[in-house]
Amino acid sequence: MEKKVLMKGNEALAEAAMRSGCRHFFGYPITPQTELAAYMAKQMPKRGGTFLQAESEVAAINMVYGAAGAGARVMTSSSSPGISLKQEGISYIAGADLPCVIINIVRGGPGLGGIQPAQSDYFQATKGGGHGDYRLLVYAPSSVQEMADLVGVAFDKADTYRMPAMIMGDGMLGQMMEPVSFKEPIAPEDLPQKEWATCGTGMKRKKNIINSLYLTPDELEELNDARLKRYETILKDEVLFEEYQTEDAELIFVAYGTIARIVMSSVNTLREQGIKAGLIRPITLWPFPSEIINQRADSAKMFLTVEMSQGQMVEDVRLAVNGKKPVYFYGRNGGMVPEQEAIVEEAKKYLQK
Repeated sequence: MEKKVLMKGNEALAEAAMRSGCRHFFGYPITPQTELAAYMAKQMPKRGGTFLQAESEVAAINMVYGAAGAGARVMTSSSSPGISLKQEGISYIAGADLPCVIINIVRGGPGLGGIQPAQSDYFQATKGGGHGDYRLLVYAPSSVQEMADLVGVAFDKADTYRMPAMIMGDGMLGQMMEPVSFKEPIAPEDLPQKEWATCGTGMKRKKNIINSLYLTPDELEELNDARLKRYETILKDEVLFEEYQTEDAELIFVAYGTIARIVMSSVNTLREQGIKAGLIRPITLWPFPSEIINQRADSAKMFLTVEMSQGQMVEDVRLAVNGKKPVYFYGRNGGMVPEQEAIVEEAKKYLQK
């Protein structure tokens, strides 16, 4: 690790991607993630890579499809309306079993909405925004440092499981500046070999074909079933989360991303007032940390999910708790950010029931 430097979250994502072996970036400018593309535009040519501002988000994601099919580590980034435009291409990439990394710096919606931070793309990211039976690996950082750290994880796991991975931040994380350190760059020879890639045969092997079209129903079902087995492995092996003061907690918050930082301060305030509160912070939104939430439901009295949305992750929390204890929700939306004092008062309201 190098010494820390002060960087915006968007820029840290770009720097970490290049250090993780990404040499191809295709994107289109949209607030609040444009700094990521701008950083790539300056730095990628200096490092022997390709930066291309596509004519649209649709074009960008299909360029990702091509580069991923050729075996490259490739990334695109956008914000909510742009990610919506990419959904067909993301489904194609998943259907072709190709690894790539997609960055979504979420803004308020639906539609063009606003440019302020939000978490209202949770359903889109975790339930499959495009058509078909597929999943994305979805990572939710809560700091600029974690943004940088999770980029390498996303590339590695995407390669391991041959599937797209998404890092889902929000407008605050993309724009805020914090000290961050980076790992040493990966040497090209240390990147994983991809025997399936369409990178030319040199007449030494059978040619590879990348495709997501299967006209025979039993063949498509077999491929979808094989993906499901991979997803089951991911659910077992790749869940990431953080717990904070949950061992004796009577009230457990569930929050991710920037909001988890505010909730952690709310937990401290409640503890100072003699209320046993704790926090479970999902780092992977898919696979979701259902097991630890279900375990904590044996001892906690209730759960309170806090989100910058009208309530999306709360559905997965309720599924995880499985009726053992009440699950409540508090959220702001449209770019409004829940305040610490309001979160504390909301928690007290439910504790008095």
